[in-house]
Amino acid sequence: MDHCLPFHKSFPLKSFPSSIPKSKPHPFSSSDFSIRSRFRSRTKPNSLLVLASAGASHCEFGSLNTPLDPRSSAGKHLSRVLQNYRQLFHVSVEDELKRLAHDRDAALNRMVLASDSDEALLHRRIAQLKEHECQVAVQDVMYMLIFYRFSEIRVNLVPKLSRCVYNGRLEIWPCKDWELESIYELEVLEMIKEHITTVIGLRADSSVTDNWAMTNIRQTHLGRVYVASILYGYFLKSALLRHHLEQKLAIPNTHRNGTKKTFLQFPEMCLYGFRNLLSGRLSDMLSVPQPQVLNSNQETEPEKLKRFLTGFDSEALQRCAKVKSKEALNLIENHSCALLGNVEAGFFESDEVIVTSFASLKRLVLEAVAFGSFLWDAEEYVDTIYKLKEN
Repeated sequence: MDHCLPFHKSFPLKSFPSSIPKSKPHPFSSSDFSIRSRFRSRTKPNSLLVLASAGASHCEFGSLNTPLDPRSSAGKHLSRVLQNYRQLFHVSVEDELKRLAHDRDAALNRMVLASDSDEALLHRRIAQLKEHECQVAVQDVMYMLIFYRFSEIRVNLVPKLSRCVYNGRLEIWPCKDWELESIYELEVLEMIKEHITTVIGLRADSSVTDNWAMTNIRQTHLGRVYVASILYGYFLKSALLRHHLEQKLAIPNTHRNGTKKTFLQFPEMCLYGFRNLLSGRLSDMLSVPQPQVLNSNQETEPEKLKRFLTGFDSEALQRCAKVKSKEALNLIENHSCALLGNVEAGFFESDEVIVTSFASLKRLVLEAVAFGSFLWDAEEYVDTIYKLKEN
């Protein structure tokens, strides 16, 4: 698989403190984050604005009220384990991944053994069906891992937005801004705040009145902002690990082919990968300006995180921004469609206008960035047990 961090296997995923009675922590958890201090949808017009009864809120948080329901037996099983036997969750995840890997490999081996027999076509078809079945199941496993990470910071995913519209407005409460911001180092958090300003226009120093001011946003643009924020969170996690590696190895951040490197202005860099990542399904939504060239003598030492990230040459930027597996890419699409529209119909295309507050938009963007970061971790962990399909 194509990794931004070519030596990532030497960096084992640090773990959440697990309640599993083991001598070492589980490899998929959140201790690598510092606490702060330190679609094409065929939904009909107005589908999102199906109003709830006056004064009644259907935006129910809690339990496993996620936008995307598990479709596989593995996903449903992990959902039950997470609700009823949380201390066994990581053990169950590992068991499910091993079982899925075994089932897929067994079907492929039978196909190879039967390649010269009269049953070759039958076994090929069985192997294809089994691979598809396992892909769906692995996406559910990754989704449950992401949900687990959110639950660790006491944040529930926003349910389907159609359930959060009442009295003619989309409102998401509670905001959970502090919890969603607390998982980042200060430098990373500053970049995320700039991303929020870029995509919704809310300044980091805005007042309470500004936060709760009402605004209008088209459903297509809301979907674009949400997916771009997932990809930005995914990119940040990948690039941040690369930054840490280069700091430890004292690798200068210069273009290998010369003394100059490509420099993307921050707003452009935030959305850069969005155009390239979704196989053309949303490629017409964003246009990326040509990058500027920065002379190497303008650099300062030690290099700040933001300057390191914005100083990527275009090749490194594409490599870090690209979602590595088909399963992760499908999960981004399915989750976003389930949140904003109809997952069965594909990406959203409704042009309806949604009335909401800047606080609600900020909540969605913060969730999306965290989703992308957690997705990167889930993908890394799953790939150590079940080999994912390269994107």
